[in-house]
Amino acid sequence: MLKHLRRMALGGIAAATTLIGSSAWAVEIEYWQYFFDARVEAMEQLIEKFQEANPDITVKMTHFPYADYRTKVAAAIPAGEGPDVVQLFYGWLNDYIEADLIQPLPKDVFDPAKIDAEFFPMVQAMKKDGTYYALPTAVRSLALFYNTRLFDEAGVEGPPATLDELVDTAKKLTKLDGAGNITQVGITTGMNAQDHHWWREVLVRQFGGEPYENDYQTVNYNNDAGLEALNFYVGLEKDHKVTQSGFMDEPQAAFKANRAGMHIDGSFRIGSLNKVRGLKWGVAELPAGPNGSKSNYSSYWVNGITTKAEGEKYDAAVKFLDYLTSDEAMQVWLDVVGELPAKPSVGLVEKNANDPIYGPFIRGLEYANTTKFANESSQRQALMDMVGRIDIEGQDPAESLAAAAAEEQKVLDEYYKK
Repeated sequence: MLKHLRRMALGGIAAATTLIGSSAWAVEIEYWQYFFDARVEAMEQLIEKFQEANPDITVKMTHFPYADYRTKVAAAIPAGEGPDVVQLFYGWLNDYIEADLIQPLPKDVFDPAKIDAEFFPMVQAMKKDGTYYALPTAVRSLALFYNTRLFDEAGVEGPPATLDELVDTAKKLTKLDGAGNITQVGITTGMNAQDHHWWREVLVRQFGGEPYENDYQTVNYNNDAGLEALNFYVGLEKDHKVTQSGFMDEPQAAFKANRAGMHIDGSFRIGSLNKVRGLKWGVAELPAGPNGSKSNYSSYWVNGITTKAEGEKYDAAVKFLDYLTSDEAMQVWLDVVGELPAKPSVGLVEKNANDPIYGPFIRGLEYANTTKFANESSQRQALMDMVGRIDIEGQDPAESLAAAAAEEQKVLDEYYKK
């Protein structure tokens, strides 16, 4: 008892947030996530609600700066310390399993067939050999942000619904100075931001292709569909002159500064845009491709049970994770953080699906795909280099596309050979 009280006292002094259950014999589990103020606030609310319903379980939350997070987790769990329930980016799942940091979710509580039926399809990327290893409370998708003030100034009535309309609208929004230099782009571009997702999972598919084969282990965009998607993308600058590589360094910076009419980004951008004074904006679903083809990209952070959790801590961790994936928890996360519910039963209710800001993102989840990355940074770099060779070196798009496919395939081969 004294040891338990001492641990409670120390937890109150630590930087981590601790919420204590009312039962003197409560089992204590630890939850870790990276620091983001809205995420911390949301989790505090969820922990409080969970403990009210489970007074015999105490949940201690600890958070770290994003830059330190993966290192802290990787060091703590093998030492038998740290979290019992841990937050991780979906693209890290293979690394966490390989390093024996998380354990499969029990099928009696997390029935794979039920999860397949109740969650948005992209969540199935968390399933290995028929068993789920982690699940999200919320997911993210892409949409088109547009500056309503700049639209009004240009006499544009509303956001584009197709790629052809996107080009026409961008032309009306682009401004040049007397020397012919772009001072306002019609649409931002940048593979260093979200455009590598837009190109890979959206444009390639809209032009009739499948970016990967063999469960994302084989590159499949070095073909006519991939070339059409690439020509459309680089054509925004080269042919239509409605954008500029490196304009204001980061695409989102140009949009925030009222220097871009349109910007493709994730739902996680909503919070930061809300804080920009003088910025008036709206959101629309991504423009459809040829023949009305739709696609989107979804990513998410998930929660898993670590290999540290055993016995009564494991049982408590299962209960906590079950609550974090409930409809109630998803609505709290949407209201506080602004990220999208991982279940249609929450996301597609009329209030959320028709929301002018969240709605386009939520509707996009219905036709979204999730890339199974071996190494996201290296795979992103391959596409950045692809566009850079065309912009800077003047390389033929077909040649640059082939080089990017070979570069990315090398990354995949090296990973899966392990």
